[in-house]
Amino acid sequence: MKSPFGRRAVGLSIAAAVGGFLFGFDSSVINGAVASIENQFGLNAVVTGVVVAIALLGCALGAVLAGVLSDRWGRLRVMMIGAVLFFASAIGSGLAFSAVDLTVWRFIGGLGIGIASVVAPAYIAEVAPRQIRGTLGSLQQLAITLGIFGALLSNAVLAGVAGGASSQLWFGLEAWRWMLLVEAVPALVYGVLAFTMPESPRFLIAKGRYDEARAVYARLVPEADLEQTMRELDQRIQQDKKSRGVSLRGKALGLQPIVWTGIILSVFQQFVGINVIFYYSTTLWLAVGFTEQNSLLIGVITSVTNVAVTIVAIVLVDRVGRKPILLTGSVLMAVSLGAMALSFAFAETVDGEVSLPGAWGPIALVAANLFVIGFGASWGPLVWVLLGEIFPSRIRGKALGVAAGAQWIANFLITVSFPAMSGWSLPLTYLMYAVFATLSFFYVLLRIPETKGMELEQTETLFTVAADDRAAAKAARAR
Repeated sequence: MKSPFGRRAVGLSIAAAVGGFLFGFDSSVINGAVASIENQFGLNAVVTGVVVAIALLGCALGAVLAGVLSDRWGRLRVMMIGAVLFFASAIGSGLAFSAVDLTVWRFIGGLGIGIASVVAPAYIAEVAPRQIRGTLGSLQQLAITLGIFGALLSNAVLAGVAGGASSQLWFGLEAWRWMLLVEAVPALVYGVLAFTMPESPRFLIAKGRYDEARAVYARLVPEADLEQTMRELDQRIQQDKKSRGVSLRGKALGLQPIVWTGIILSVFQQFVGINVIFYYSTTLWLAVGFTEQNSLLIGVITSVTNVAVTIVAIVLVDRVGRKPILLTGSVLMAVSLGAMALSFAFAETVDGEVSLPGAWGPIALVAANLFVIGFGASWGPLVWVLLGEIFPSRIRGKALGVAAGAQWIANFLITVSFPAMSGWSLPLTYLMYAVFATLSFFYVLLRIPETKGMELEQTETLFTVAADDRAAAKAARAR
């Protein structure tokens, strides 16, 4: 980390992770605008859920396309496409004249998020030294949390200046529209950075552009190791080319077992319900008696907590390891979600307004932030680290795309269902998330090996061997 080579790798990783900032900003900026959009366009709970969640279907498609396109066109060109999509979505969403075109623009923004969710982890994994790969891989999640913080903070400021999200602010536009328009600024920054970054050396070698790859590696690898690094990477790429037609298909329900590992990790990351906090928290706290301004402020505090604990995860991931942190996070999430379910079981409706009596309001607030701590310090950043390092290089782009696509579909299902489910029973909704958090503990305990400090090729072998051992044990039991 202290060497010039490490600092350059950090710089490139931070630049790539700006896509993560946009990812977090775009996914959370809708939080402060939901109630105003619902009122302005006269939407019911189901349509509101679709407007909020439609971006996630775009994310799924963008993630799948990014895996294929980044292997064909390179990481940087695909990053530039993502920046254009983010910019267009910000302008279109902010100037939307109906729920229909707002839905279209949010879908386009989702394509950008999906692209960022795949390209950044792949790029960072390919430029990062193994000793700090986990730390740099976690920068993606840190950037996401900073994006969430930026969105919620700007929402609170804009609503405060205007006197409410539905109040007019500048040029005759309501504050909620400015909340969405602000995203155009980081989108421009992302596009400019993509023009200045070097291409992934692995992609360059795969395309036969050896001189360009050597120039990139000369800034990332000590001169004494340069030729050996180039030679070893070239050998791995040539081996991969022999398997160019390799498919993700396998005997495990149509896919290779390692692909299912990535899918299951991604689904668990979303099925604990984290994005309910970041998409609907303002509406949720309004429903239990907080004012709009206080609800927005709570969202900002929650996002600050998320940033802080993500930094803790970055510090610990290459020291403690992936598995212990994931297990600890699962326990904390399960307990806090259970506490939220219990709190909302005591909710009362007085004169048509929902409230939490006595100490249950503060308990729910504390539990929600403990949940964010448990997620932000574990499953948030570490799933991205694992997705960047568990897949064999010959299928990394495709497999990352499928895993990220599964993550966004899971996110969509949780997000689109929450308004209707919360109207039916908030306690049972949070209890369901607690069950998934509990199941995530046992999945990691039984299925995920430790990858701390290993080269990418070693981590690939480790997961393959683990899958083979399980298959052998199953066959032995069958005999």
